Order: sequence, then C-alpha cells, then structure tokens
Amino acid sequence: MQDAPGRYDGGSPLFSIIIPLEYHRGQWEQSWLGWTSQTADKSLYEIILVVPPAFRAREELMALAGNEARLEFTDSEHDIGLCAFGATKARGSHLFFTESHCWPEPDVIEQCIRAIEVHPDWAGFSCHSVPICHNRLSKAEAAMYQADIEFGMKQHPWRKVLDQCFVTRRDVYWECGGLREELGHFAEWVLAAAYHARGHTIGYLQEARFHHYYVGEIGELKTFTLDFVEGEIRYLGEARRDPGNELLEVPVEWVEWAAFDRSLARAALGALVHYSFAGRGWRRPGEKLHAFWHWGSLVLFGDLLARLSARLEALRARVGLSALTLVGSSEAIARWMRRYIASLIHLQRLECIRSIRDRAGPASRFLGDHVLGQAGFHALESSAGHIFRWSEPQAAVRIQGSAGRNVVRIQSPALRAPLRAIGAHFYLDGVRVDGAAIAIAADSYTLDLDLPPSGIAILAWSCPVLTGVGDSRRLGLAVASIEVSQDTAVSLQPEPGEGKAELSPVR
Repeated sequence: MQDAPGRYDGGSPLFSIIIPLEYHRGQWEQSWLGWTSQTADKSLYEIILVVPPAFRAREELMALAGNEARLEFTDSEHDIGLCAFGATKARGSHLFFTESHCWPEPDVIEQCIRAIEVHPDWAGFSCHSVPICHNRLSKAEAAMYQADIEFGMKQHPWRKVLDQCFVTRRDVYWECGGLREELGHFAEWVLAAAYHARGHTIGYLQEARFHHYYVGEIGELKTFTLDFVEGEIRYLGEARRDPGNELLEVPVEWVEWAAFDRSLARAALGALVHYSFAGRGWRRPGEKLHAFWHWGSLVLFGDLLARLSARLEALRARVGLSALTLVGSSEAIARWMRRYIASLIHLQRLECIRSIRDRAGPASRFLGDHVLGQAGFHALESSAGHIFRWSEPQAAVRIQGSAGRNVVRIQSPALRAPLRAIGAHFYLDGVRVDGAAIAIAADSYTLDLDLPPSGIAILAWSCPVLTGVGDSRRLGLAVASIEVSQDTAVSLQPEPGEGKAELSPVR
C-alpha cells in the first residue's frame, strides 16, 4: 500500500499507467485496447482510469475494464487535474502519464523497460508521438504541434515533458512538485523546468510510439490555447521562486501590461512634455508625434485599444482560416493556422492579464522587489554579458521605499553610449530631479530622492530615441534592475569640473 508520495512497497508494479478520461475525443475505447494489447507481462504494470464527473459512458467503461484496471473517481474536470489525482493513487515506482485520445503500440511497455535499464541516468522520458488526422484542419493542427514537439524533444534544453506519453520515476515527480491542476497544460512546462533546475535528466524514447488523435476543430484549438495561457498568466501572477522559475520565458504581453496603469502612462507623458519643452532629443518631428500619440492614448484608454486590436486580428485570422478549410491549399491552411494561434495567444494573454490585474494586481516585480509597477519596457534580453530590459525613450516605474530620504540605483549597462552622454532627464512625481542629486557611473544612475510619507512614488524618465539596426523598436535606457534603499553610508557630491554628482564614502 502507498503510505506517502514517492514511497511504495516491494510488491508494487513497475509502472502505473494513468489515463485521464477527459478530452477523449471519442477515442477512449481505442486507447483501452492499446493498453490491453501490450506484449509485456501484465504484472509489471497497473492501469488507473481516472474518471471525471461528466464522463457519460461509465457503465460501458466498467464493463470493458473489468478487473484489468482500477477506476478512480474525482471531481476534477481537467486532464491535468485527473493526472495529478491519479498519481496520488499510483503504486508503481514509475508513473506513466498519457491521454485517452492516445493509444500505444503493443511493445511500448517493453521499450520503456529497456530504456530504464539502458538509461539509469534518466529520471523520466517522453515517447514518440505519431499524429492521426482525419480532415484538412487536423493535418494542419498536427503539423504545427508536431513541429513544436520535435523541437522540444530534440533541441530544447529542458522542455521535454509531453503529457501524451510521459514516464517518470515517482519519487522525482513528487520531489519536483508534480502536476498542478490550476495551471492547466502550462503545468507540463513548469514541471519540465523543475526537473531541469534540480539536475534531473528527461530523455526522449523514439522507439516507444504513441498514436495521437488530432480533432481538427477550430473551437477546440481556441479552448486549448486559452487553457494554456490562463495557466501561464496565473503562474506568472504568483511570482513564485521555485527551482526552474527562472527558465520560463516571460511573454512580452506580461512585461508591457501586467503592472500597467494609467497613472504610470500619465507620468511618462509628463516626462515627454517636460523633455520636449527643454528642447532635447528630437531629430525628427514624427518621433515626437508618435511618442505623444503612444502615451496620450494609453492615458485615455489604458489597454483597451491594444485588446481591441488583438481581438480584431484574432477574428480576421479565424475567418481566413475557416474559409481556407473549404477552398484553400494545405500550405495556406497551415500558414493561417499558425497566424490564428499566434493572434489568439496574444489576445488571450491580454485578457487574462487584465482579469488578474483587475482582481488583485499581479506581483510582476521583474525590475526588482521595490518596483511595484512599470510602463514603457520591452522584454528581457541579453547582450555583452548583461541581462536587462530596454525601456522606451519615456518610461515610468512605481517605486516603494521608506518615507524620507532614499537612494534609488538604476543599474543600466552602457550599451548605446556612455550614460553621461545620453542626456536622460528623471522626474519624481512629475518634478524633475535636480542634476546635483544624480550620480552617473559607468553602468548606473544613482538618485538621492525624498519619498512621501507613504514611501511610494512614481519615477519617470525621458531620453533621446535609439533605433537599433534591424530593430523597429524605439529604445531608451537599458535597465538591469532598480534598487531602493535608505543608504546612509554614501553621499552625493558634485564631480569636479562637471557639476554632476557621484558617490563618495561618508567619513
């Protein structure tokens, strides 16, 4: 009997086959026949059928399964939740996760036994997915997802958990946190990242073949992508620091909108206005008009225009894809399939971010623990040994410190020019920060600021536009982090001959 996750007695089977009966796409009987046709000795594995409340063919299932499987009933209605529940009931030393619209070839168990013997360093492995298609849309769907699967299995350093056919040591599965139902299918990526971060190897067993049925319905595509995106945004909103968290790429939508609000846009617009009146940084009138429109529309409408634009693009792509399934070529269907999925993911990310921001506000502190919100930043990137985010020429952050005097240090790699030559102006709650309160080092700005009694203020800046080669973005400062502290060990003194300021020790 199982007495704790990851522990089992000597009479347990080698494998616990966990089959969730949600999303079976009418293929659950075919899946069952695949498992009961295995050439390996049946004492080596147990089959656990996890049954959701909405499963309608319970009597047929019980008659078909007989004594050859254990039926576990749960209130969960999601594949990932059913798998997670099945894992708690498993007795095998290895868990074998699959889906009820997948069926194995007869030698799969034998291939897996051989892999465990040959690869003792593998904590888990995914098997080979063979697509089953029945209409033109399902062929395009399979081509798109199979390319992603192939990339994950053969090229990506860690994204190797495929819930169609994933085998893992049970103790390692629990060590790495298991599958989390609330994350939907994004839970596969989180689990894979956790394995990699803890030093566990996940292999790819191409000899063990599974047939995967692609349904080929646009509505199903939309449901699946929404499930994945909701899990992704929910995970980012948790701001967890579990092993593997740093491996998961943060989408650009999260960077731009997670902690956005109109007051930050208003601060950036104010910085733009002040900077313009100072006559700085404008080589072409079009740049100024673009910047005013960009920040002005955000002040007036927030993320509404971005969401409307994303919705229109997703609608256009869906209409185009629907039409092509009737009259288009296979190449055109595949191309518009990718376009539809990309536009759908973009829209769903914006909607999910808006939803959690309205409820509680996500903990999106990717510039530092003292930055509560930001506007005007691009995605994380690396160059010349630095990891940073480009800001736009105008940007704003809501910082949190202590009431009174604080030191704000903006780590900024000098990638575009020496920081002193850029000519950035800083503004605290709409008031320009005096140059004597700014120390400019080789890779940082240090500002000596007085924060209000709440300890919370908005720091904005404006600087000339940088346009990179082959880069359509409008860039400002490269920002690695922003630190806020009541630093009493340093003071700001003017630099001789320049009237600027730099840090010098207090003696």
